Amino acid sequence: MPESRCANGFRCVSVPGDRSLVVCGGVAGDGGCPVNSVMRFDLLLDRWIVMRKMVSPRMVFAGGVIGGKVYVAGGSGGDRVEIGSGEVMDPKDGVWHPIADMGVSMSCYDTAVFDGKLFVTEGWFWPFYFGPRGQVYDPVTNSWECMAKGLREGWTGSSVVMFGHLFVVSEHERSKLKVYDLRNDTWETVRGASLPEKIHKPFVVNGYNDRIYITGRDLNVAVGFIFRLNNDLTDKKLDFMVRWQVVEGPHGFSNLAPSSAQILYA
Repeated sequence: MPESRCANGFRCVSVPGDRSLVVCGGVAGDGGCPVNSVMRFDLLLDRWIVMRKMVSPRMVFAGGVIGGKVYVAGGSGGDRVEIGSGEVMDPKDGVWHPIADMGVSMSCYDTAVFDGKLFVTEGWFWPFYFGPRGQVYDPVTNSWECMAKGLREGWTGSSVVMFGHLFVVSEHERSKLKVYDLRNDTWETVRGASLPEKIHKPFVVNGYNDRIYITGRDLNVAVGFIFRLNNDLTDKKLDFMVRWQVVEGPHGFSNLAPSSAQILYA
């Protein structure tokens, strides 16, 4: 990938079934100007392909794939002013189209595709002078709504969706994994040990099947094996357990910190 396009504040998503990555936006140049460039990495061709640009330059924004289409929203635009616009792109034609405005201008701390919708949180900030904001986009109705209070206030880390549920690896030191209860708008602690001490911030989180992959500083990886203790799907209680295994990064990658990680093939 061209070095000039490897910048902070970009959004990278994987397109299921396509074996490709789409990298959007970010910051370019010494002045930190947001860009609207889009690149696609084709795993089969082993090369980067320049795609059509987004409608708006943006950095530190939300992004996700719903129904094979790439959605982006929010972030910061020119002069680092937060924006509330959003857009969608079908990889089949590569053309970006505007979607409904978020109704609020905000940058993105974390995002997840859950229940067929795009969930966007600006995250929590110590010492919690203000409650975090969060928005939810429904592509069926092309509309946004405010995120439920319990969800946005308890979203204190990086998320991954597994078993049809939203899990969060908290940024609080050595906190345990937790899972969101949609029915009660509450968070439940996942049984098992806390995140292994080998994994240090900043880290990125991915999931595939029944495993969570957390890549931290020095590119050490914690693999969390998730078990559903209650297999009776009619029981509404959420009861999960995690067991961790650490895969240490190569010595040559020491002092490196991840900014994004995606699973293309497993």
